[in-house]
Amino acid sequence: MVRQMLHAGYERAPLPPVRQDSSSTTPPASAEVPATKKKPAAKQRDPFLDNAKYLTIVLVGIGHIWEPLRADSRAAEGLYFVLYAFHMPAFIIVSGYLSRSFNGSARHIKRLITGVAVPYLAIQVIYTYFQRWAGSNPDREFHLQEPGFALWFLMALFVWRITTPIWNNLRWPLPVALAIAVAASATPSIGNDLNLMRVLQYLPFFVLGLQLKPEHFELVKRRSLRLAALPIWACVLVFAYWAVPRMSKTWFLHNKAAADMGVPSWVGAVMYLALFGCALVLTVCFLALVPQRHTWFTALGAGTLYAYLLHIFPIQLSRQFDWYDMAWVDHPLSRVAITVMAAVMMTVLCTPPVVKCFKWLIEPKMEWFFKHDAAAEARKRQTQAPPQQAPQPASVGQQAGSDAGGRPAESGAAGGSSSASGRGAHGG
Repeated sequence: MVRQMLHAGYERAPLPPVRQDSSSTTPPASAEVPATKKKPAAKQRDPFLDNAKYLTIVLVGIGHIWEPLRADSRAAEGLYFVLYAFHMPAFIIVSGYLSRSFNGSARHIKRLITGVAVPYLAIQVIYTYFQRWAGSNPDREFHLQEPGFALWFLMALFVWRITTPIWNNLRWPLPVALAIAVAASATPSIGNDLNLMRVLQYLPFFVLGLQLKPEHFELVKRRSLRLAALPIWACVLVFAYWAVPRMSKTWFLHNKAAADMGVPSWVGAVMYLALFGCALVLTVCFLALVPQRHTWFTALGAGTLYAYLLHIFPIQLSRQFDWYDMAWVDHPLSRVAITVMAAVMMTVLCTPPVVKCFKWLIEPKMEWFFKHDAAAEARKRQTQAPPQQAPQPASVGQQAGSDAGGRPAESGAAGGSSSASGRGAHGG
């Protein structure tokens, strides 16, 4: 399955089907033209993808709330390793798959600005004021070019999506993206602006998502793969527990170069490729366990952006006000309870009431900000226009007066010709 995902996008397109003989498909001349054309059915959301989006966003919240809990527990650190090895790659792969149709059109650019750029700027400004109030830096500056906590993903999504037409036109997009990511891991001079290190190191997962097709997701739905995923997860958990004292969690964050972690560049390149392969295997195992049918949380997959942006503030509140220093937090059952609370919080933030309440901030329409698209308005008027009545079949006499091309037949008598021209001249 992983091998087929890596080869996604490189298959030769199948030949078009043989065209049927027109004599067998052309309707008879007497067939009536339908009076109205049926509108195409509304595009249905894929419950499998919505389920995957919801589950990954829950894991994002759990990962952030686990951060202060892992320091004094080897088991918690091992779970943290496993979680961060795949949850963001899986979320980015699905995001890339859902961005395949982006072609830089006016409609897509408008959606990119209102759905990614504007929310980033709005939350970044609010986060700055929040940090002035709750943090120890009341004079915190507005670093719009440096994404705050968790906001790097929106910056990365903007860059990835705006470059989608480039990746869709390359012959080998995934190897090129991997080369860029490996080069970034060996370039310590990359600064914090735009969080470019993460943008480049996570790029291959987005490009892979662009190359995937529906049939690739059908492969992960096989029962045999679901059964194989369980022992793989068990082996990964055991390996993560072993690796905790031997490995830094910074490798999974993809926000530093190899030199910044004290290893040679070639070690960083090998480590990056190994983690990329590990992320693919775990993503496949994760998707194999995602429910394929509609569940109680399927509809929540449409609100994952809201949960991602809004969960920043309760997570930061818990850290700024030292909620983790309370005595009851150190108990193992308390950590389980905190994990459940994080899942409930992310679930609530995906619900329709929250989406409706914050839609003006996270998905503003901003019609005043853009030019009017004349072509789109013409198509809208055309779809809203009342259907035209079907032409009535001509009578036998009228059919005799027309040739095969539909032009009036020329009369052999001079009087008939002058009469026709006279009616045409006077508009009769």
